[in-house]
Amino acid sequence: MAAMAAELKLRHAVITSVTRDDLADGGAAHFARTVHCVRAALPETGIEVLTPDFQGNEDALARVIEARPDVFNHNLETVPRLYPEVRPQADYQRSLRVLEFAARHSRGAQTKSGLMVGLGETPAEVTKVLRDLLEAGVEVVTIGQYLQPTLRNLPVAEYVVPAQFDAYREYGLEIGFRAVLSGPLVRSSYLAEQTHKSSRQARC
Repeated sequence: MAAMAAELKLRHAVITSVTRDDLADGGAAHFARTVHCVRAALPETGIEVLTPDFQGNEDALARVIEARPDVFNHNLETVPRLYPEVRPQADYQRSLRVLEFAARHSRGAQTKSGLMVGLGETPAEVTKVLRDLLEAGVEVVTIGQYLQPTLRNLPVAEYVVPAQFDAYREYGLEIGFRAVLSGPLVRSSYLAEQTHKSSRQARC
């Protein structure tokens, strides 16, 4: 990955993986080593990690954080009520604790999370999640439309209208997030470099 990032002369690299619960540390060592290698190859490049929850293992989380990524991202994905259907192997409170741990121990790194909407949630549930994220120390949030990848996946319950995405963004900024990217095609890494830079400036 470091060689590829150097070849492409990336200004901002997002490092992610599938969930690796088959590994004792959930893949934390791989994340940390990749961050170190990309940093060595491209010292000026922004580095963002998008991690699983590591089953809430704080030692694994600390290992990733100690590698000093510029952004620590872990997505809540949906509202608590829909977790049994949308994220049956995950836990909403555990994911919040992961983000809180990252915000508390990240030594200046930005903490970020994201949601998909259109799965059957209500606007009130989304705004409650935004408040939970802010309380956990998250600074940047992405909100995008869920799209059904295959017929085996959950169907789309609703195509959220642009005005509702705008309302989520305005609410998030009003309560104190440094950046909220909210729109039908927004994904976790959408405008990642620009968002990181602008939200860092907002800290000052």
